[in-house]
Amino acid sequence: MKLKAILLFFFLTSLNAFSQQSHSDEGLFKIAIMYPNAEGNTFNIEYYKTKHMPYVAAMLGSNLIKYTIEEGLSNVIPGQPLPYMAIGTFYVKNVEDYQKAIGPNITEIRADFANYTNAIPVILISEVVY
Repeated sequence: MKLKAILLFFFLTSLNAFSQQSHSDEGLFKIAIMYPNAEGNTFNIEYYKTKHMPYVAAMLGSNLIKYTIEEGLSNVIPGQPLPYMAIGTFYVKNVEDYQKAIGPNITEIRADFANYTNAIPVILISEVVY
C-alpha cells in the first residue's frame, strides 16, 4: 500500500508539472546522451559540465538552441538502483545538421569520454512533440 501511495504522489506531481509546462521546445529535436549507472561505472560531472558539453555544443553552431546537463540523484522507487548517472541533452533545429557537425568530430568526441566516464552512453534522438 505504501508503494501505491508513493507512485500516486509522483503521478499527481507529474500531472501538475505538465499542466504548467511551456511548449516552447515543440518542433525541436532532442539528442539525449544517457550514461548508465552500473557497478564500477564512474562519472565526473564537473568535467562534463565545464569541458565536454561546451566543447561539443560549440560544434553545433546556430543549429543549437540550448543544452542541459542532469545529474542523477535517485530512482523513483526508494532503494532501487539509479538507472543513469547523468544525462546530457542538446536541443537542435535540424537533425541532419547535428549529424553533419558531429560526424567529422566523432573520434575526438569519443576520445574525450575517458576524461569524465568509463560508461558507454545510450543515445536517443527524438522530436519534441509537446
